[in-house]
Amino acid sequence: MTKKKGVLLVNLGTPDSTSVPDVRKYLREFLMDKRVIDIPPFKRWLLINLIIAPFRAPKSAKEYDRLFDEKGSPLKYYGFELRDKLRKAIDDDWQIELAMRYQNPSIAEGLDALKDCTSIHVIPLFPQYASASTGSVQDKVMEIVKDWQIIPDITFTSQFFEEELFLETIADNARKLMEKTNYDHFLFSYHGIPERQITKGDISNTCSFGNCCDSMTPKNRYCYRAQCYATTRLLAEKLGLKEDQFSVSFQSRLGKTPWIKPYTDVLLEKLAEQGNKKVLAFSPSFIADCLETTVEVGETYQEDFIKAGGDQWDLVPSLNVEDKWVECLKEMIVRNN
Repeated sequence: MTKKKGVLLVNLGTPDSTSVPDVRKYLREFLMDKRVIDIPPFKRWLLINLIIAPFRAPKSAKEYDRLFDEKGSPLKYYGFELRDKLRKAIDDDWQIELAMRYQNPSIAEGLDALKDCTSIHVIPLFPQYASASTGSVQDKVMEIVKDWQIIPDITFTSQFFEEELFLETIADNARKLMEKTNYDHFLFSYHGIPERQITKGDISNTCSFGNCCDSMTPKNRYCYRAQCYATTRLLAEKLGLKEDQFSVSFQSRLGKTPWIKPYTDVLLEKLAEQGNKKVLAFSPSFIADCLETTVEVGETYQEDFIKAGGDQWDLVPSLNVEDKWVECLKEMIVRNN
């Protein structure tokens, strides 16, 4: 029997349930990752195990309870649906598997299922590269396969924010809402990261967290902030937005150290104060419904915007299992193998 070429789709992960023990287990694995909280190991262990996991887990469990539905975690079940649709869309030459960086199904399980393939192409499902997301997946994959007796050809997709069908799927979802409402402003909210993680990867040594991200160059190609601004420019062009109609911001900060700015929760209040009554929000660093999109941007920020004086806050749906998004992945797989 002819061996197949393997593809491993990897998303961030989710607790197995909304129970406090399961959420605490997930938080420990996630936050103990040296690429997520990049401080000395002993300090990280103390911070996570004695402070964050014990005290944050009950609060996070309530938030996950708002997200989970009768099918469980959207991030997980949309992941399996995406895998299944991709399997049907692509030739039988390929074997497609799904994994999560944290919890289940694990990367180790996914790689094991592909062990007999002639090659393995890993696609971290993060449009923009960041050390704490894509880099962490790449790190984990290499940690696992280093112990294999036979290691097949392994390749990675490090970023895909410029993919035409990725952008078109987001734009299509936005247009459906724009046809119904005349929005005053458009806010592109990306997951934030600490500023130090940007400067660590700054090969140009010129990062100013300012207009250095106004264009993509070989030197800032893997700067997460620059990629986010580039994603926004591409989407704004597709939607015909002028520069004064949209803003970029960053969400989900943790701790007291500086994270990349502007912060979404601060900016949305300013937008309301400036008289923007109707805002359409985007989450272009996520490909599936999750805590950071459905609950944080879709619900919490909506409540905050209304309290600040706004009237309407809508969220562009995630890509989830849209046909164009499936076709985008298919094109990426075939083109890069």
